Amino acid sequence: MSTDSPGTRTATWKRIAQALVSLAIVAGIFLGIMPRIADYGDVWETIKAMTSLELGSLFLVGVWNLVTYWFVLTASLPGLRFREASVVNQASTAVSNTLPAGGAIGVGVTVSMLTSWGFRLPAIGLQTIVSGIWNNFVKMGMPVLALVLLAFEGDITLARFLAALVGIGVLVGAVVLFALVLRSDRLARAVGRRVGGVFNRIRRILRKEPLEDFGDRASRFRTDTVTLLARRWVRLTVATLVSHVSLYLVLLIALRNVGVSQGDLSWITVLAAFAFVRLISALPVTPGGVGVVELGYAAVLTIGLDDLLSARVVAAILLFRAITYLLPIPLGLTSYLVWRGNQSWRLSGADRDRVATA
Repeated sequence: MSTDSPGTRTATWKRIAQALVSLAIVAGIFLGIMPRIADYGDVWETIKAMTSLELGSLFLVGVWNLVTYWFVLTASLPGLRFREASVVNQASTAVSNTLPAGGAIGVGVTVSMLTSWGFRLPAIGLQTIVSGIWNNFVKMGMPVLALVLLAFEGDITLARFLAALVGIGVLVGAVVLFALVLRSDRLARAVGRRVGGVFNRIRRILRKEPLEDFGDRASRFRTDTVTLLARRWVRLTVATLVSHVSLYLVLLIALRNVGVSQGDLSWITVLAAFAFVRLISALPVTPGGVGVVELGYAAVLTIGLDDLLSARVVAAILLFRAITYLLPIPLGLTSYLVWRGNQSWRLSGADRDRVATA
């Protein structure tokens, strides 16, 4: 006799349905749409024609890209050591890239690892929010930068100009609001109460008890954030920019190494495609955006190209995704095993506080 509750069975069937939908989307993209953009035979011939130097240099840049986000983690979580950042980042990334709703599960993996190493939940929450805000600032800023560069290159339309204006307005508004919240405790409490009201309405719909003290929570968050950023905003900003630019360079070098020249696709055009597809990839359609990201890049970068160049572009996209999407999966499994087996990193909260202070 099964002891599973109806809620558990519903959640299980929901996960199965999500997996099947994701699989159908991925299959439809790779088997139905991508072959219309480029012939897979030509794509494979392009990859086979690459030299060991081209493949090796691309791999090294890809590994460097993985490493750069560890600097973001150490900058936003005082006391986190570089080796710990590597383990927690690769493990959570592997989960996010392979499981339906993997982003949420990846957060759970991150919290489990960090708490086992002595980090307290408020510090973990602050790190997650602050690094997420910095990442989103850069994500919103890169499309605006790309459109401005396209304007200087002479490749601008009225639609792109208006999009740049809207993007600048949204980015400036977000930065100003964040700065005001950090500057004013009264505003932080007001924003907290407003957000709390929306959150509690959702909880009531779900028949859960409302939560209180959102104003006080926002005030504490403001204080903790100001303390963190006063010491680390430069380090965090530089690390975040380097991380995003490094990911872009993996795509650009992949294109150059398969034979797509500056004359075929300029670095500014590639930056524009990269910036806008990054915004699309934030939508949790499939784990890690697999299929959706590849289609987005292929659709944008192959416009106006002949069959041979289109095959080269698709080859570069697949290599780019193999390094940035597939490579973290075995690294993540290894990192998880390291975490489970290595007890020497397990610290109490007091010991971790001493490490952070040092």
